Amino acid sequence: MAYGNSPSEDLYNYHVAVARGGVGMTTLAYASVDRSGLSFDGQLWMREEIVPGLRRITDAVHAEGAKCSIQLGHCGNMTHRATCGCMPVGASSGFNLYSPTFVRGLKKAEIDALVEDFGHAVELAREAGFDCVEIHAGHGYLISQFLSPYTNHRKDEYGGSLENRMRLMQRVIRRVMEAAGNDMGVIVKMNMHDGFRRGMQETECLEVARELERLGVHALVLSAGFVSKAPMEVMRGAMPLRTMTHYMDMRKFWWLKAMVRIFGRMMVPTVPYKEAFFLEDALKFRAAVKLPLIYVGGMVSLRKMEEVLADGFDGLQMARALIRDTDFVNKLHSGEIDCSPCGHSNYCIGRMYTLEMKCHHCVADLPDRLQREVEKEEEKWK
Repeated sequence: MAYGNSPSEDLYNYHVAVARGGVGMTTLAYASVDRSGLSFDGQLWMREEIVPGLRRITDAVHAEGAKCSIQLGHCGNMTHRATCGCMPVGASSGFNLYSPTFVRGLKKAEIDALVEDFGHAVELAREAGFDCVEIHAGHGYLISQFLSPYTNHRKDEYGGSLENRMRLMQRVIRRVMEAAGNDMGVIVKMNMHDGFRRGMQETECLEVARELERLGVHALVLSAGFVSKAPMEVMRGAMPLRTMTHYMDMRKFWWLKAMVRIFGRMMVPTVPYKEAFFLEDALKFRAAVKLPLIYVGGMVSLRKMEEVLADGFDGLQMARALIRDTDFVNKLHSGEIDCSPCGHSNYCIGRMYTLEMKCHHCVADLPDRLQREVEKEEEKWK
C-alpha cells in the first residue's frame, strides 16, 4: 500500500486501525533501503522525501498508545529492471525464474555501499519517529541470499563456509546497531530453515541465531521459507492462483500471468496449514539462545497464544488475523472472541501482489469464481 514507493492514506489507515485495535507495536513492511531492493511498485523505498509521511503514521500510532516499527531490507534477485531501475543484483550471478530475469552478483564496493544504505535507513527511521527497526534477513531476500548455499556461489570472502556467508549479515547488523544507538529497538527476522534440500538447514540457522545474539540485537523473529523457491513454507496453505491472476495487470505482467496459469501449482506448491505451524521448530531455537524471541506463524487463537508465551517466547507477531479484523486484539482482551475468524484462504496474499491488502470479507462484489476459490480453501483448513 505504498503507492509510488511512498506512504499512502491506505497505509496510514491500516496501521492506525491496528494500533487502535490493541496491538503493542505495528510494523510497516517491507521498506527497501535502496531502489535496487524494490521487488514491487507498491513497496516503501527509504529516502528523505518520505520521512514526513512516515512521521504522520508514527505520530498517529503513538497517539493510539502503540509503538511503531519498520521492516528494512533489500530483495536482492527477486525483482525486475522495470521495478528496481537496474539489472537485479544478488549474492551471485544467474537467472531468477521468480521475475524471470538475469541477475548480477554484487561487487565488493556495492556491498560496502549497501551496508551504508542500511545504516542510513535506520537514521531515516529515527527521524520519522519509529521506536524499532526489523531487519529482514530471511525468506530469500538479499541477506538470506548471502546466507543460503542455494543462492550464494561466491568464491570470495562472502561465499563458501557459513562463516563467510554470514559476513554481509554481520556487517549490516553492526552498522544498524551503530545507527540505532541506545534509543531504538533492533529486531531481526530470520529463517529457521529455507524449506528445501539445497537451502539453509536448521543446524546452520541455529548458528546464525547465536551470531545475531552475539552481535547484540534485541530480539529475533523466527520464520522459515524462501519466496523464490518455497513461498508457501512462509505462509502455509495454498496460493489462490485464480485470485492472483485475476488482479494482475495484463499490460505489465502478461508473461507472469501466463506462467502462473500454466505452471502455478508447480511453481507454488501447497504446504499444509495448521495453527502455530512454526512452534515445534521455534522451540529448538528457544533452547539454544537467551535473547528475546518473537513467535510468528499461525497465531489465531487465545489458547495457542497463551501456550506460546508460556513456552518462553517474549512476543507474538501476526498479520492475517489483523487483516481480517483490525480490532482482533481488543476483542480477545474483552472476551468477545477467543479465535480469529480468518479462514486461511490466502485471498489477501493472492491480491497483495497487485492491489492494496484486503481480506475477501472486506471486498464488495467479489467475483463468483474467486468466491468459490475462497470457500474451497477455507473448507480445507477447518
